[in-house]
Amino acid sequence: MRRAHRHGVHSLRIKLTAANVFLLALGIVVATAVSLMGMRHYLLGQVDAQLTKMRDSLGSSQLTMREIDSLSVLSVISDRYSLQVTDARPAPDSIFAAVDGEGTVLTLFGIRPTEAQHGLADAVRDPRALAVDSGPRDVSVHGAAYRATATRLPDGTYILLATSTEGLHKGIAKALKLDVAVGTLLLALLACLTLFSVRRRMRPLEDMVETSSAIAEGDLTRRVPSSHHPTQEVEQLRLALNSMLHQVETAYRTRERSAAQLRRFVADASHELRTPLSAIRGYLQLLEQGMLVEPGERRRAWDRMNGEVDRMGRLVDELLTLARLDQRPELRLRNVDVSRLVRDAAQDLRAQQPGRPVTVEADGAVLVWADESGLRQVLGNLVANVRTHTAADVPVRLALERADGVVRLSVEDKGPGLGAEDAARVFDRFFRAGGGAGSGLGLAIVQGAVRAHGGEVSVRTAPGEGLEVAVTLPARPTGCE
Repeated sequence: MRRAHRHGVHSLRIKLTAANVFLLALGIVVATAVSLMGMRHYLLGQVDAQLTKMRDSLGSSQLTMREIDSLSVLSVISDRYSLQVTDARPAPDSIFAAVDGEGTVLTLFGIRPTEAQHGLADAVRDPRALAVDSGPRDVSVHGAAYRATATRLPDGTYILLATSTEGLHKGIAKALKLDVAVGTLLLALLACLTLFSVRRRMRPLEDMVETSSAIAEGDLTRRVPSSHHPTQEVEQLRLALNSMLHQVETAYRTRERSAAQLRRFVADASHELRTPLSAIRGYLQLLEQGMLVEPGERRRAWDRMNGEVDRMGRLVDELLTLARLDQRPELRLRNVDVSRLVRDAAQDLRAQQPGRPVTVEADGAVLVWADESGLRQVLGNLVANVRTHTAADVPVRLALERADGVVRLSVEDKGPGLGAEDAARVFDRFFRAGGGAGSGLGLAIVQGAVRAHGGEVSVRTAPGEGLEVAVTLPARPTGCE
């Protein structure tokens, strides 16, 4: 899976590089085309301007062929248009030729026409059309490119003027080659820089892929590391992904912890229920086999079975209470005077154990927005815990105070206390310090009920210093609906 992800990242990198190279190549092609076209247009404009100037000069001079052929005007033509009338080369830079109306090349200055002059006449074919054109045009003389124009003399002779554009085309070709070479170098450089930049910019994405793969393999603690040069979007994505991974890890740990607690809860509940069931089954077998003959023995067995049934009933009721608290039941909230509940709990304890010193520290009414039955159960379980695990003459103190927007209720005894290890597990379900009496669910129910009210419960104890259970509830203003 990781290899597939990496392949996808590399493909995206190549696509981004190809897109950048393509855009630059397109820009280079357009820029080269525009620059070469502009250069060609400028150079051809200069050539055409020179040819047009010479043509207009000859046309306005009203010279005849005979006058041109005279030696007296040769210097004038040479001054105005620097052309070689005789040239043994097949493609001279300039060609000056005189033709008649049929296109036949005429002898000029007593010199026979050159091959270049014949070639120009053949390329023009119709000097009349060329003479009436507003500007020069392209012709090919023996395979060489020329710009040619013509003018008609008063005697009907046509003068053909041509200038080679081979140098211009060669210059453009060289410029094109240079542009291609430079453009290729720029494209290669851009491709390398883009690959490096994209690799560096996409490193956080690769880290995310590696982190996801590691988490899929079971390492829930992995997080996406921060890059050295993060971009805003990638950093936001990294923070969001790490936040999501933290929530996933927390949810997974919570589920595992809940599953472990459920397994332990089921095992403990099975064990607690097995004990009274085994006792009841044993007495029933004795009765069935007729081994309990005396009325007193039968009565004791009957009382013993009723006691185990009551024990199972209380255990089932407590389990149902815990299950209901785990489901966050809807509380019937109203203003409750906690001081009245504390005095009622102290009075019940005095009635059950008249010899136990009970101190109540609760002056005046202390109202909280709570469920009265839930708070009564909290106090009842705390008092029952004291009654079950301490001697009947151990002093007990019930204190209630309101401060800093909270109500603090504490039940403290002067019993033997608990060690640090037992104190850490005192709210675990079915936990009984030293294997004492009770179901081990009382304080677990207290914790569940207090948390349902949005409060907290804690213990303070040490061996030989007694046990204090403190309940902190948020105080609500009177009249809350």
